[in-house]
Amino acid sequence: MTTNLLDYDLEGLAAFCERLGEKRFRATQLFRWIHQRGASSFDQMTDLAKSLREKLPVSARIEGMTLVSRHDSVDGTIKWLFSVGAGDVIETVFIPESDRGTLCISSQAGCAVGCRFCSTGHQGFSRNLTTAEIIGQLWFAEHSLRQQLKKPERVISNVVMMGMGEPLQNYTQLLPALRVMLDDHGYGLSRRRVTVSTSGVVPMMDRLGQDCPVALAVSLHAPVDALRSDLVPLNKKYPIAELLEACVRYQQFAPRDFITFEYCMLDGVNDQPEHARQLIALMQQHAAGGLSCKFNLIPFNPFPASGLTRSAMPEVVAFAKILMDAGIVTTVRKTRGDDIDAACGQLAGDVQDRTGVERRIASQRQGMLGSIKVVVTREVGT
Repeated sequence: MTTNLLDYDLEGLAAFCERLGEKRFRATQLFRWIHQRGASSFDQMTDLAKSLREKLPVSARIEGMTLVSRHDSVDGTIKWLFSVGAGDVIETVFIPESDRGTLCISSQAGCAVGCRFCSTGHQGFSRNLTTAEIIGQLWFAEHSLRQQLKKPERVISNVVMMGMGEPLQNYTQLLPALRVMLDDHGYGLSRRRVTVSTSGVVPMMDRLGQDCPVALAVSLHAPVDALRSDLVPLNKKYPIAELLEACVRYQQFAPRDFITFEYCMLDGVNDQPEHARQLIALMQQHAAGGLSCKFNLIPFNPFPASGLTRSAMPEVVAFAKILMDAGIVTTVRKTRGDDIDAACGQLAGDVQDRTGVERRIASQRQGMLGSIKVVVTREVGT
């Protein structure tokens, strides 16, 4: 079985080349061909020695995922559906804006966290994606968009790990993919422009801060443990106090001077003025320890199994005003791609659930799939 070179960051590719008896600079050449030029055939790599080009196919390949379908929204959003085998399908969404192009990437097929407002959690967990499957989403999207738009320069400026799955529960495969995104010989993205969203896997937050500190978004969704444990079961293992202490530790390494807290607005559940005031008290309590944050309020996209409904916009605006009056930078997200089911909470894919039945589901953990409507300000690089 040949090795898929999409599985390697530059260090891994260098080790692979050494096993072939090749110098390190050959790894850099290969890496650039794959990620900067989108090459899928070794024959395209004209500056490699012919002997190496003949040697590589024996032990290596460059293989992306199988594209199942593509859907284009009237607002410019694009949704790709990829097969990852065994009936499992993931989706990747591109959101173009005048000043940036954001790609939302999945890290797992399904999700084991089981948040109440997340339809992916209701269908269960299938498996972790490989590094090749994670970075392959960016590899495919970047180079297909360049070809489509006839642009030689980079199209995707921002990546958010907010598709299907909990990224930090697939840390081993996630880390090399992040390093490829950031590598100047790869996609050359700024650490400020790569965001990992987590529901609060505290030990892995600490590891990420040490290994590859990128921008961090934390799915908070409630100001007190009892409510958050009901909405985000992982809170029973890592309660709010532990989570916020991990955020403070992360900020010592973070490329931004704040942590983004995602907050899905659920009618009558977590959207009352008292909840906003509890959040303020919580943030003020941890500000003394060095926590700096901003809030992103997310309209909920309902699905029948949740038993939840979306907060009315007047309640969302009133909630945001309470936070802003306390000096907390607050944004309200405007979803994109509604007509192709690519908005927040609407990603859909055929995923084999744990009973073995394939079904159409609305996926995604209220991720950062829409353009952000700024209530107070928009931070540079977000």
